[in-house]
Order: sequence, then C-alpha cells, then structure tokens
Amino acid sequence: MKSLKVQDLINRFSLEVLVAGDTARTISKPKAHRPGLEFAGYFDFFSHDHVQVLGRKEITYLHKLTEEERNDRIGNVVKYRPPCFVVTRSQEGLKYLTKYCEEENIPLLRTPMPTYKFMEMADIYMTTGLAPEMAIHGVCVNVSGIGVLLRGKSGVGKSETAHTLIRRGHRLVADDMVVLKKISPETILGTHNEVNREFLALRSIGLINVSRLYGRRAFQEETRIVLDIELTQWQEYALNNELELEPKFTEYLDVRVPHIEIQLQPGRDVAGLVEAAANNWYLRMQGYSAADEFMKRLEKQ
Repeated sequence: MKSLKVQDLINRFSLEVLVAGDTARTISKPKAHRPGLEFAGYFDFFSHDHVQVLGRKEITYLHKLTEEERNDRIGNVVKYRPPCFVVTRSQEGLKYLTKYCEEENIPLLRTPMPTYKFMEMADIYMTTGLAPEMAIHGVCVNVSGIGVLLRGKSGVGKSETAHTLIRRGHRLVADDMVVLKKISPETILGTHNEVNREFLALRSIGLINVSRLYGRRAFQEETRIVLDIELTQWQEYALNNELELEPKFTEYLDVRVPHIEIQLQPGRDVAGLVEAAANNWYLRMQGYSAADEFMKRLEKQ
C-alpha cells in the first residue's frame, strides 16, 4: 500500500514547523479533515488517520473556550494521534495546541494559505501521491485538452507521431514509459516518471527536450487518460469504411478506457487521425454522433 510522509507534505507546501514531532509519520488517507464536531465532543465518525486542518473557524472556537474546556477538547482529539495538524492563515495563540502536540510527538504545522485553498491543493497532492499506479510502455499526449495514450510495438512510430502532434500545438506528457495512476474508480491519470520529464526520443535524431525546443506549452505534467490508441502495421483489407465502429475498451487498474486501432501506411496522416479520434470522442461525450446525423439525413430523403 502506498503512503506519504508528513515531511513530504512539509516540503511540498513549505509549511512552517511549530512542533517537529515525528515528521516521518505516515499519511495513508488522501483527504484532509477539519475536526469541528470532534472539538464539540462528537467522535463517532472521526477521520483520525487523516491530516487535520485547523482553519479560522476551529481556532476561533478554541480561543473562546475556558482553559479547562480547551484542554479537554484538544486532549480528546490529540489522543487519537492523527498524522499531523496544519493551522491555516498563519493564526497565532497556539500554546495550548503546542503543548499537546509536543506530548504526543505529533507535528504541528502552519501555512499562510486560506483553509479552502490549502485543503484543495493538499487533497489533490495526497490523492495523486497515494493513488494505485502502474507503468506501461507507450507515449502519453494531451490533444486539445484530451488525454491520449499511444501504444504499439517498438519502432512503430509512437514518438514520431507525438512529435508531429507537438508541432501542431498539442502537448507531450511522457515518452517511452508512462505512469498511470488511478485517482478514482473511473479516472486514470497519465504522467511521467520524473526521469523522462520533457524528453522525447526520436529515431535518427536522438533525445530532445520539447520544452527547450518548442516552448513550455509543448509539455504537460499529467493528463486524464480518455483514449487508448494502438498503432499497428498496415494489413490489406483489414479496415472497412463503417459508419460507426463498435466500441472497444482496454482496462488499466480496473478502469475501462475506450480503445481504437490506427493502422500505419506511408503517406497516412497518423497525427491527423489521432486528432480526429480525440475530437470525435469529445463530440460523443457531448451527445453528438456523426453516424446518427448521417442516417437521419438519409431518412429525410
């Protein structure tokens, strides 16, 4: 099972350390939690193994309590030993919280960010960092905002197709080795493995850095994978001009991704076909089918 450390959170968001505690503590849940009901004494559904975020509302409430009440409420929450506490908006007057965190060796951290902004960014970071993942051989590109996975045998032309797409204004995500992350039951993200970030390997040319060669817009850190395209060698009579192809799918981490096959032949605009496939997928998601419209026109005649 994947996990993050509290130190990873500190490094990612440059958090101020008020109580160091054990920053090697494990974060195993992807969503941060605001302990509001818990400070009021209700613990039936306390997400104690999540990062605990204390915003203005929580800190203001604690400030208004008597010292005895405050010690009691904080003590009841801290004894569950959550991974860490993060105080937002650089709030002060936290001596009572510092005391209990020091006793339990729990990191107490602080950020100037508003609560909603920190929680949004932290949730994305933790969800991605804790997501189940796998690596596959292929190329990942973002075509007009649509994540496309290009697969095929070595030397079939995946990287060359990606290069043509980049020159047409689309973006590279990863070449050769693509890391897939499952961030929800229906969502797969494609990203690089850090080593191959921004690099594209072209036969006869060598390794190029797409950001240096074509500008920052030529590269994207990650994208949601919505199309799986397999590039294959041309087979005579294997393709027909059907009005609408029967849907096919490929499964990655138990998530089904629409799959199509594009056969290669000298002179065939493969990059253009990838663009057409991506844009056609988008139209289908909007409820439009070219085949349905064509048949309606035939019926009118």
